[in-house]
Amino acid sequence: MRVRFMLHSLLTAALLLLLTACQPQNATSFIGTDLTGTQFGKPLSLTDHTGKLRNMADFKGKVVVLFFGYTHCPDVCPTTMSDLKQTMKLLGSKADDVQVLFVTVDPERDTQTVLAQFVPSFDPRFIGLRGTEAEVAANMAEYKVYAAKVSEPGKTGYSMDHSAGIYVFDKSGAPRIYLSYGQKPAEIAHDLQQLL
Repeated sequence: MRVRFMLHSLLTAALLLLLTACQPQNATSFIGTDLTGTQFGKPLSLTDHTGKLRNMADFKGKVVVLFFGYTHCPDVCPTTMSDLKQTMKLLGSKADDVQVLFVTVDPERDTQTVLAQFVPSFDPRFIGLRGTEAEVAANMAEYKVYAAKVSEPGKTGYSMDHSAGIYVFDKSGAPRIYLSYGQKPAEIAHDLQQLL
């Protein structure tokens, strides 16, 4: 009985080793969550801060960094945009092969003019995107992004509660990495360099 158990254990170990050896080895090692092979985010079609209609196909050949936020955000959005600005500096000349897209979750206040002032102030290569509320909502749904207006009692106006992660697409437009809020510029640069 013991011999049969040992033989079964050896055969199982050998089979696992063989299966592992047959798996394709991923040459990339991301700090963020690996999204390779997932299918989502296809319909991105919004107007940029210059008034031009854009979609993901416009950026083929570049690594695309996609962030959903809003210009009136008191902390998360400007921090993330500053981190992306620093990331571009860390990438040096390779930064020209990266396209940062900022999609507003607040099209009511984030007009073309407001986006044109806010987004390029971090880096002139960054592009701000907007649309009607329905268009923005459709794109947010495709990327599994949450956003909702939050009114505070006794205060005028509102803030936006929203998802704060970053999606990264490779040069062919395929989703590859999800970076959580708070990733350091060096970590973001590390992952982008894997795709450049």
